[in-house]
Amino acid sequence: MKNLFCDWDRIQLLVQQRPLLICLDYDGTLSPIAPTPGQAILPGKTKRILRALAASPGVFLAVVSGRSMPDVKSMVGLKNIVYSGNHGFEAEGNGIRFKLRIPAAYNRIVARLERTLRDKYKTTRGVVIENKKPFLAVHYRLADKNNIPNIRKIFRQTVKEAGAKQLIRTKTGKMVLEIQPSVDWDKGKIVQWLLTKKRSMHGGQNILPIYVGDDITDEDAFGTLRNKGITILVGRSRASGAQYYLSDTDKVHAFLKRIVSLKSAKKT
Repeated sequence: MKNLFCDWDRIQLLVQQRPLLICLDYDGTLSPIAPTPGQAILPGKTKRILRALAASPGVFLAVVSGRSMPDVKSMVGLKNIVYSGNHGFEAEGNGIRFKLRIPAAYNRIVARLERTLRDKYKTTRGVVIENKKPFLAVHYRLADKNNIPNIRKIFRQTVKEAGAKQLIRTKTGKMVLEIQPSVDWDKGKIVQWLLTKKRSMHGGQNILPIYVGDDITDEDAFGTLRNKGITILVGRSRASGAQYYLSDTDKVHAFLKRIVSLKSAKKT
């Protein structure tokens, strides 16, 4: 995995020659990681470059987040882009509307698990339980580091039976544990769906997909787009299936700014 800007001559040619589907994670990619989800505010300069990117010719822009759909739309606050929430379980915007069907029994099961987890964590400082409908997230970024193994143990024990019966599935992210519907779907599958949809909506154009993300859940998209597009990990703290890396959110902004310049120059 190499720094994206070290291969810029090659990437620049691809960006100039083909229409783009740019898919961006939110937390840790567009906004720096914050102590709580509500504090991860989109920087003004990033919002401006996203607006310019969405208006650029030959660019289809999507924000693909683990946040709920209302949450990610509220945090970004732009029109004329596609939003995908809950790791791809739903998407809408720019002529796109998608929502995965959830098994009827799931909502009852997750409601019971939420009550149990809230009771078990009620004396544990730094644990925040977020009902993202249909996902349930247990955030522990604010917890004492020495208590994290116990927080994870409580979660595993609580969901073990439902997971064994395949009534739910669980995923881990950066300082978060999630309960999800037991459906074979993820960020990689929604990105492939968006790519296929955009190609059909635009006469079968040879659209180049670009995916930028920082979390473990973004690895599904990196894998899906292997040998199909450009995949970029934000940070270098772990092994990844991405082709390239950018060190932080400021470098992501710089990358997007270069794309806007290239596409605007082509227009003129």
